[in-house]
Amino acid sequence: MTLEMNPGTDWKEQVAADEAERFAEYARQFAAIQARKSRKYGAGRALHRKQITAAHGSLIVRDDLPDFARQGLFAAPATFDVTVRLSNGGLDRAPDRTPDIRGFAIRVLGVEGDSALGHGPARSQDFTLINQEAFAFPKSDEFVAFVTAAAGGGGSLLKFLFKRYGVFGVPARTLKLIKSVGRPFGGFATETLFSAVPMACGPYAVRVRLVPAGANGVAKTGAREDWNADFSERLAKHHLQWDLQLQPFVSEALTPIEDASVNWPSPYTTVARLSLPRQDTASAKGQALAAEVEAGVFDPWQALAAHRPLGDVQRARKVVYFESQKGRGAA
Repeated sequence: MTLEMNPGTDWKEQVAADEAERFAEYARQFAAIQARKSRKYGAGRALHRKQITAAHGSLIVRDDLPDFARQGLFAAPATFDVTVRLSNGGLDRAPDRTPDIRGFAIRVLGVEGDSALGHGPARSQDFTLINQEAFAFPKSDEFVAFVTAAAGGGGSLLKFLFKRYGVFGVPARTLKLIKSVGRPFGGFATETLFSAVPMACGPYAVRVRLVPAGANGVAKTGAREDWNADFSERLAKHHLQWDLQLQPFVSEALTPIEDASVNWPSPYTTVARLSLPRQDTASAKGQALAAEVEAGVFDPWQALAAHRPLGDVQRARKVVYFESQKGRGAA
């Protein structure tokens, strides 16, 4: 049996009646965690607190794209300036060797069009990517409960797991979480990164993937001791490149919008090339950029209306991210 993989436009969001109230509570919980961690480490984000490095480059949109991809940022061939922020995903500034989710955020500058936030023209088109192809949780409620419990320490987390999944469900769920966070990672220049959750692409819906060029090199033994050193040493020697790809929604059964834990089976299409030229991240210019990026905003809702984030997890992000930005003076 052949599965139909044609890009579709019949996707729908399912917005619950109590979302605004729940999301406001999620934001309050994350703000409390962020404030507590900031007292320990200094002002910073709730998640992805530890910045690895920052760099500048360009995004080159390709010509002759299929209809589903030729929307918004990708409507016509163009070259845009970008800044990127690499990070560890955790609440703490832990050693790089600690198992964690890794983040690769891209801010595309010079875009033209209405903002996804409805606040006039878009300031940028941001992509927030991780080293997981699908989100670890179906919905935001389970994710927020997990993070809140984890922030309380091992006892709090164990209590949450038993309450949420029951005695017989805890081993399987724990193993899944360990595999997710402990997934082998070779470095930011050599690993494929994913949006894991969808966004609009005009009338279509897509997920995003970033695939490293072979010329970026291979993973090196010991790189996990210092991700910045690994990435910056490569970037000091030669430019680094990735293919930016889009994966389309085809049907609610195969590519659901509201269940972020489902890994879509539809094929990816390359739409642009991310290129970072040779640069010295340790130089005065590089450190100035790092400080600017650390203080700045990388938010999937800082986007063109044509690329509005979709689904429960993304809608929760809109509220939680903004509260986090206010908490560190970035909003």
